[in-house]
Amino acid sequence: MSTNLNVKLITRNLGDELIAGMQHATGIYIMTSFLMQSGVNLLAPHLKKALDRGAEVKMLAGDYLYITQPEGLRKLLSIDDRLEARLWRSMGTSFHPKAYLFDYENGEGLLIVGSSNFSFSALKTGYEWNLAMNAQAEPYTFQNAMDQFMENLYHEATLPLTEDTISLYEEEYLLNHRKNPELQRQVIQMEEAEADVGEVQIEAPTEEKSTDTAIQPRPAQAMALDALYATIEEEYDRAMVVMATGLGKTYLAAFLAKRYRRVLFVAHREEILQQAARSFRHVLPERSHGLYNGQTKDSRSDCVFASIYTLGMKKHREAFSPDDFDLIVIDEFHHAAARSYRSVLDYFRPQFMLGITATPDRMDGQDVYALCGGNVAYRIHFIEAIRREWLAPFQYYGVHDETDYSGIRWLGTHYDEEQLLAVQLREEYAERVYEAWANRRQTRTVAFCSSIQQADYLNDYFRIRGTRTLSLHSRTTEMSREEAIRRLDAGEMDVLFTVDLFNEGTDIPSVDTLLFVRPTESLTVFTQQVGRGLRLAEGKSHCVIIDLIGNYRNADVKLRLFAEHRDEDEPGGKKERQTAIPTVPESCSIQLETAVVNLLEEMSRKRAPYREKLHRDFLDVKSELGRIPTYLELHLQGRSASKGYRDEFGSYVGFLNWAGLLDERERQVYERYEAWLRDAEKTAMARSYKMVVLAYILERGAEHWTEPVTAEEAAAFFHHYLTEKEYRKRIDFSGKEAKAMWTWNEQTQIKVAKLIADMPMSKWAGAKGSQVEFADGKFGLAFDVSEEDQELLHRWTREICEYRLHVHFERRVNK
Repeated sequence: MSTNLNVKLITRNLGDELIAGMQHATGIYIMTSFLMQSGVNLLAPHLKKALDRGAEVKMLAGDYLYITQPEGLRKLLSIDDRLEARLWRSMGTSFHPKAYLFDYENGEGLLIVGSSNFSFSALKTGYEWNLAMNAQAEPYTFQNAMDQFMENLYHEATLPLTEDTISLYEEEYLLNHRKNPELQRQVIQMEEAEADVGEVQIEAPTEEKSTDTAIQPRPAQAMALDALYATIEEEYDRAMVVMATGLGKTYLAAFLAKRYRRVLFVAHREEILQQAARSFRHVLPERSHGLYNGQTKDSRSDCVFASIYTLGMKKHREAFSPDDFDLIVIDEFHHAAARSYRSVLDYFRPQFMLGITATPDRMDGQDVYALCGGNVAYRIHFIEAIRREWLAPFQYYGVHDETDYSGIRWLGTHYDEEQLLAVQLREEYAERVYEAWANRRQTRTVAFCSSIQQADYLNDYFRIRGTRTLSLHSRTTEMSREEAIRRLDAGEMDVLFTVDLFNEGTDIPSVDTLLFVRPTESLTVFTQQVGRGLRLAEGKSHCVIIDLIGNYRNADVKLRLFAEHRDEDEPGGKKERQTAIPTVPESCSIQLETAVVNLLEEMSRKRAPYREKLHRDFLDVKSELGRIPTYLELHLQGRSASKGYRDEFGSYVGFLNWAGLLDERERQVYERYEAWLRDAEKTAMARSYKMVVLAYILERGAEHWTEPVTAEEAAAFFHHYLTEKEYRKRIDFSGKEAKAMWTWNEQTQIKVAKLIADMPMSKWAGAKGSQVEFADGKFGLAFDVSEEDQELLHRWTREICEYRLHVHFERRVNK
């Protein structure tokens, strides 16, 4: 279809228009509520052609009412590895977009929205209404659509489309269709009655008013700045700062920015970008500041505040040179493992990159240690901040929730929405919530709910009891978000019921009561939400936290959040399994009802044996990724300490074998080389040298890695690995003799080769039960590997090597 038109109505054969639009597009972006195999079959060849000529193709399909066909998702997945597809988990909330966007090299674009989902009948034979719009006619609308698409694509409600995520969806799909044989008729009725309610888009309130007095760092910011300056002097080029919510992470970034000429600040929400721009203006009033998002493209300012959803698109990244910015700040850095962030981190080459976050907690799969070069420059837990009187103290009340969550189906990352609502939307439950709140509340409350339906239900119940409340979420039309926040802050409202609006980016310091009426499915989200009530404010002495605790997942470990040191690296030890109330500052308190104490003790007694716990936590990561995680991914994203898998099963592959996740051939290979895998996992490592030599051996590829090597052959790789990164050099290669070898030359090569022969090669080969040998100057495996087994054993060994190197440096840096 030509893009010379301004607006065009399409009522037949939308598929022909889409095929024409794909012919020369540099970017193809499709979002559809329902996806059918017939639609994929129609457009798959054309999507494949677009990918082959270098176009970017991204697709988002929804699971709403389980209409999307699993076989259609599998067909989509099989088109090409370069096609990025994700699945929107609607959780019972209406998900109805039908949008097709095409971007072109010459700055033109095409947006088609209407009634056509991704099916043959909707695209070819059905009677549909779709409106096609030329981007040049409405550039603002087109750019807004592009921005919204990217935001939806990487929304926390989405999962990457993989065989595992499709299987998970298919299980729910079949179950739902058995329960709802009249599903298709219901969908038609639903579409006819669906109301078009969009999310309210407003600015968050201003953090601080600008003054003529130069702003000075607060104590926590000053300490973090000193740590960052020391890190920079040590020649690190990136670092992460972990600071509790309320300590001023954005202002910290602004103070650091004084040292740099041009700055890029990246975030995932417009409110965060707006707040950051205001903070930077206060600290750097002499600089120019501009937004780079879907609506505004200010690329020339000294300080650019960019939406990740805009920079996540190749053409917008490449509007800048890789070295355009001297400092890059990634806000809410725990999101940085997402594909959109990685594309930004891989493209730009700043002098320094700073990641800031309050929650890098690997218990929820978002530890991003590897992305900051192994360097956490500064960390302060919110308990320590309370002790220093930088945050408000709390009084935590654990109130018993009699709901039996054991009968509610767990779907890998969340409870079944329909079953959860069945127990939440009951008057006796609402009464219990109201009594718990009324007996302990202070003046201004934010209540965190698990769904819009629950928020609305409790809002209505509290209002009947004479309470000034509002259910605030994306469908709220009663008042704007800005007005609701103003009323709560002014004391004109008692409670705001919300779902996830206040997890990040919005702060109301005067909030002095938090009410949790949702199962704690994510400890990272729970941490963020607790932080909403801990900011200091005039007239606020403390924050009351009212938490309904039932027998849901994580209930018996959530109190560990309030322990400053959680000993997460103790695999299976007493510290991991204990449920004792943590010690908190004298200004704080934790009070649990007797029924809650009994519940937590019972859950602790009934906790699955340690192996079963490892398996359950592994399955959570597997579900999150949509595939079996690598050993390093399990370490970074797993709730259980990764060392436990080695201790319990001898090796990570041994665990996979125990869990029945190896096919017959893989199981045979594992049994043949089990002793080697255990040796690679368990050989002692005071320094990284053994694994660095193993990394060189593996670097030669699957066909040659079993061939012996000499110390001289490994010397150059060994030296480069340990001197390439400053933290590696300082941790493992900084002794007096090692420093003499920092400069590479012929003499250094001789010294490094002698070091390798004397240390890792001889020591490893001489260890009891070792599976390697060192004889006649050659180091290698002490056993034969059949040709057909080389590739698989190479992959398993490489995963162990990468994991052990990462963990070694991670532990040493943390010490």
